[in-house]
Amino acid sequence: MADRKLFAGHAIRRLRRQSGLTQAAMAESLAISPSYLNLVEKNQRPLSASLLVKLAESFDFDPRALAAGEPGGGEAALRRRLADPMFADLEIDRNELEEWLAGAPGSAEAFARAYDRIGAGGAPGMVVHDPVSEVRREIERWRGHFADLDALAESLADELRLGAGDLYGAIAERLRVKHQLTIRVLPVDVMPDLLRRLDLHARQLQLSETLDMASRTFAVGYQLAQIEARSEIEALARGAGFADRAAERLFRRHLASYFAAAVMMPYARFLRACEATGYDIELLQRRFGAGFEQVAHRLTTLQRVGGRGLPFFMVRIDRAGQASKRFSGASGAALAEAEGRCPLWRLHQAFDRPGALVVQLVELEDGGRWLTLARTVSPQGRRYGAVPAEFAVGLGVDAAHAGALAVARGLDLKGEATPVGLGCRACMRSHCPQRSLPPIGRALVMEERERGLSAFTFGGD
Repeated sequence: MADRKLFAGHAIRRLRRQSGLTQAAMAESLAISPSYLNLVEKNQRPLSASLLVKLAESFDFDPRALAAGEPGGGEAALRRRLADPMFADLEIDRNELEEWLAGAPGSAEAFARAYDRIGAGGAPGMVVHDPVSEVRREIERWRGHFADLDALAESLADELRLGAGDLYGAIAERLRVKHQLTIRVLPVDVMPDLLRRLDLHARQLQLSETLDMASRTFAVGYQLAQIEARSEIEALARGAGFADRAAERLFRRHLASYFAAAVMMPYARFLRACEATGYDIELLQRRFGAGFEQVAHRLTTLQRVGGRGLPFFMVRIDRAGQASKRFSGASGAALAEAEGRCPLWRLHQAFDRPGALVVQLVELEDGGRWLTLARTVSPQGRRYGAVPAEFAVGLGVDAAHAGALAVARGLDLKGEATPVGLGCRACMRSHCPQRSLPPIGRALVMEERERGLSAFTFGGD
């Protein structure tokens, strides 16, 4: 990631126009030639570190805006949208996508917005407001990392550690002394359908007794976020510009949860522990008093400038294959964004081995190889006799980076990998015995005299 070139012509062009400057005038203030600035704006030259510093000094430019301002969330995000089966016959390659972003960033952003606002199976012109998709898009624009929240949470975590070794106790004491909120754990009979409730009249944060210790710590951290990170959360929510109130509230909840996790797993300490243990999730759980899903999500957020972790993605599914959480972070992983999932990906097999870690090397049709991990989790609040719930959480990292993982020891990351797709409707592998549906955009070929491994034989373009 460190040697990745930064192309940000769209952001520089927007900054120049907002400042009311010609290319010549801006180039003069930056002490560069107009021709060089023109190449930067056209994404024909990367943004150098020295130019980035000059922009920050001369125009009060925040470099973090680059991560949040790429058209459509950037190349990886657009590529995931174009992986939709409706575009299967277009075969848009990487070069064509790069040219589109460089030459017409406005139209790329317009496409992304239109795609995100048309529901699955929706007709053109039928706008479907989907708060979940809108929030996921905003999280994606930030690569899952919110630097201001992380910095505040890290500072707070260090302060809490000085007062007590028990994080839960330290947060509870801070809420009591500084904010006049006490913690009360109530029997499940009193709170049968709730895990957490803020009673402002009684000045109590009430928690269900069904929460384990990691979840209780997260709950008090979430409450602390709503009080002490309010201004940072407000700024991010306003900046998102949601038209839908439900989307804004959902985004605020995500940011408060982000802060709570960042207090439990402070950035620098957590990253050092990841690198020292080979991203050993079970060891990280014990060291930071967190749950498997909490650690898995935190791994997708490690994108601090100057201190990045491995680019993980995460997805959580139920037994029907429906995704309730998807975080691609900086991975650009189509596996996280695809609406369908391949049954050959062992994410589904995790349900057959509850609590066990399932490791698999997979290869997509584009040649991308990923080392994936999967394990089941059960939501908090479960009690005897209630409807059981279980999810599978999948994590993945590009095989090129996976050698640093403890679970990769002894694996040949360049060896044989399981060929998987993005669901049958988007998969063009012609001889898959597991195929349940033909791909969209391909004509069925019916042969009466022969039968292949797959029930569906299809033609080319």
